[in-house]
Amino acid sequence: MADGAGLICGVDEAGRGPLAGPVYAAAVILDPARPIPGLKDSKKIPEPSRVRLAGEIRAHALAWSVAWATEEEIDRLNILRASLLAMRRAVLGLNPAAARALIDGNRCPELPIPARAIVRGDASEPCISAASILAKTERDKEMRRLADIYPDYGFERHAGYPTPDHLAALESHGPSPIHRKSFGPVKRLLQKALI
Repeated sequence: MADGAGLICGVDEAGRGPLAGPVYAAAVILDPARPIPGLKDSKKIPEPSRVRLAGEIRAHALAWSVAWATEEEIDRLNILRASLLAMRRAVLGLNPAAARALIDGNRCPELPIPARAIVRGDASEPCISAASILAKTERDKEMRRLADIYPDYGFERHAGYPTPDHLAALESHGPSPIHRKSFGPVKRLLQKALI
């Protein structure tokens, strides 16, 4: 999207709530000449449609960028600051660069361009919806890859969220190297192991 002030990117993250894996963020500059129908909050789109839309976004956007912060960074910085770091990396990865950013949520990452936070922006701003879709599909893909490396946890089913079967696997097998050590259920198991 563009206006008199130049290109505007939408920015969103995926994966703040899981107990394992990185937090992802995406930044997208849509092309007003090539609208993409069906953009909305990625959580409200069935997975097959989300994957199809992600392909359309990559094909038709003026620019897009996906970035992440690792579980080590999440544990060191906290999840909010790690999410903002991933967002910053995504915005800085855009080519062409954006002149302004619209950020989903109530906080903006530190950026070299003006930014505005919009609560529930993924439901109201198509460029944020597009970023939401890319961040979610890329993170899901990464969690399926990690499921092959750590098959005991079912990451391909729950993407690291604290579902009953994930919590049961965590209890049985203990934390994997990609679990977030600062998150309650993981932290409690690690402390119990020290007793």
